[in-house]
Amino acid sequence: MLRRYLLPLTGLTLILGLWWVGSLLLTARTPIAAAFAPWPSLQALAALLVGPDIWHHTLLSMERVGVGLMLAIAFGVPLGIATGMWRGFAQTTGLVFQFLRMISPLSWMPIAVMVLGVGDAPVYFLLAFAAVWPILLSTAAGVAQLDPNWLLLARSLSATGRETVWRVILPGVTAQILTGVRLAIGIIWIVLVPAEMLGVSAGLGYFILDTRDRLAYSELMAAIVLIGALGFLLDHAARWLHARWLRAPDRD
Repeated sequence: MLRRYLLPLTGLTLILGLWWVGSLLLTARTPIAAAFAPWPSLQALAALLVGPDIWHHTLLSMERVGVGLMLAIAFGVPLGIATGMWRGFAQTTGLVFQFLRMISPLSWMPIAVMVLGVGDAPVYFLLAFAAVWPILLSTAAGVAQLDPNWLLLARSLSATGRETVWRVILPGVTAQILTGVRLAIGIIWIVLVPAEMLGVSAGLGYFILDTRDRLAYSELMAAIVLIGALGFLLDHAARWLHARWLRAPDRD
């Protein structure tokens, strides 16, 4: 038990030490780098956390993450099921999907703004585009690994296509879908900040730009720490949900 907590604390202490040493070295060459040091940044973080502004930006960012993730699930799961079930569909779309998923989502930023305008819509698109691929591929892999006897049993009981999907396929691939969702959360959180630097007036990405423009470098570093902490909590929640599903004794 002691080892379980001691090693992570050791790693955290090490990274704080490297942060402190790095800020000292930079300050000797660029005095303004002192604002990026651990103590001023942590003081700024404490001040931000007791104020309303940062929570306004955080809630908006979390809302965009939620919408982008839901859109990715809404498209990724059906497409993944179709890819896993029908060879013809997989062969037709495989090259297209592989080509599209290798394009950086941020490459679409100018086109997204041109087509969808400024505001939340292009951010939703960029987040959904980034998150859809791990969900699609994980779902397709799960369908391909299903026991064929389950599908034969469903056919023998005269189950319709919809019943087969809802009663056999989806329960059988939920663990893989959750794996894809966890991967998608990591990707979507990385894409969020640069996406929010585009045509929006609030959010963590906007806050980063605002602190830069105000020369509030300690707040900028505090926002970076907060983004990392929130991303860690999101990933932890996704891992917890996945582990809970795998341990559930009865999922019928």
